Amino acid sequence: MAAVTGTSARLRQFVVSPTGQHTASLIMLHGSGDSGQRFREWIKHVLNQDLVFQHIKIIYPTAPLRPYTPMNGGLSNVWFDRYKISNDCPEHLESIDSMCQVLANLIDEEVKNGIKKNRILVGGFSMGGCMALHLAFRKHRDLAGVFVLSSFLNKTSAVYQALKKNEDTLPELFQCHGTTDELVLHSWGEETNSILKSLGVNTTFHSFTNLFHELSKSELEKLKSWILEKLPREMEKKQVNKTSILSSNSM
Repeated sequence: MAAVTGTSARLRQFVVSPTGQHTASLIMLHGSGDSGQRFREWIKHVLNQDLVFQHIKIIYPTAPLRPYTPMNGGLSNVWFDRYKISNDCPEHLESIDSMCQVLANLIDEEVKNGIKKNRILVGGFSMGGCMALHLAFRKHRDLAGVFVLSSFLNKTSAVYQALKKNEDTLPELFQCHGTTDELVLHSWGEETNSILKSLGVNTTFHSFTNLFHELSKSELEKLKSWILEKLPREMEKKQVNKTSILSSNSM
């Protein structure tokens, strides 16, 4: 395993390389005011071990410094601006769309390196999860899936508007939320999941009792299992397909 820091598509990033052949990629987006490297260290601390896969490259980009309205315009590492931390206000679409393009460059780099888009997952914590929803459901519906931890969408989100006009196959959504989250209310996460489900998204929603706006070991273990389900090793994927063919022929 190699962990390196670099710059790509104008974003600093921390990369954890797979221990074997690279056949899939995972893009992990941190919450507001954080960094890719600190997000990776937080996950390592909660799991009591590093998150690493045999075949999946993990990319932890860092959001650029920008004025952030909830901090009275102070500079913070955030993916986009918000008018306030609430699900009942307009989205700051200009900054969201700008960052979608920057993150698209990150996806394009993986594709240039030989990774198909249906072998790429994107997701994140809090604001990072919201950013991932915009990226996956508005711009890159051919990704393998999207995951969000302690995240939400505004009631009139552009994601909902885009999905109302959608006829494409959509990425699967894996979502987790703590029941005692006081910053991003559990009800906001539930409502987001319910609306996305009604718009045709195949969703899973896990509630974690007594979990605040934070990560938990059981949450990350469930996420890891889902990641491996969506991005199996190529050898395992071929074996599953072979078994299915043999089963069909024997009928």
